[in-house]
Amino acid sequence: MLEVEMETEIPEGFAEVVVVRHGETSWNASRILQGHLDPELNEVGRQQARAVANRLSKEPKFAAIYSSDLKRAAETAQNIANHCDLKEVIFLKNLRERNLGDLQGLTLADAQKEKPNAYKALNSQKRDQEIPGGGESLDQLNKRCISSLQKIATQHKGERVVVISHGGFIREIHRKAAPNKKLEGKLQNTAVSVILIPAANNKRWYIKKWGDVNHLEGISMLQGAFGGDKMSG
Repeated sequence: MLEVEMETEIPEGFAEVVVVRHGETSWNASRILQGHLDPELNEVGRQQARAVANRLSKEPKFAAIYSSDLKRAAETAQNIANHCDLKEVIFLKNLRERNLGDLQGLTLADAQKEKPNAYKALNSQKRDQEIPGGGESLDQLNKRCISSLQKIATQHKGERVVVISHGGFIREIHRKAAPNKKLEGKLQNTAVSVILIPAANNKRWYIKKWGDVNHLEGISMLQGAFGGDKMSG
């Protein structure tokens, strides 16, 4: 079971964190590894951002909005802030995607030919394997992810907040909340997940909703493009 059924009210001692993946970029469409590089949303991504913003504007109010400072997340976040009457987006570098080192800006095909060591590191089953060129290991990404969201939850006990981030980063949330459940498939652009995070550290996280994209009905989704899976993006 990926999701848990819980009451509408936020349980005592928890924050409800609505996590949204950024909208589509031209690099997603071109199957280019993004990491910490900074492409903007494309037109489809802007449509997706408006759609998820409209969806969230109809839900209970948020106390705050946080976002990765990369353009694809920041523009998605600003759409949500405008629709949800949130005055300020709080940008945090720690909400960025996994740093993919030498692979950033390359397609997988080019990466395999031009950066074989980094390509091998990306595909390694070892979670402590760093990617050459300053890239992070999955363990490093996980530590950054959990630490960042725990701080947000501690600041917002009893409140709802929205966080806009990236596919690889968000997948680490699933690993924390459901460590014995393998995550299959792709997290689509602007997919909405709802996580209950305790304000107290070292307690269990709960998934209320995972990867929902009902707001994208009638809007293009890239089923075969990069991002939202183990390749990050």
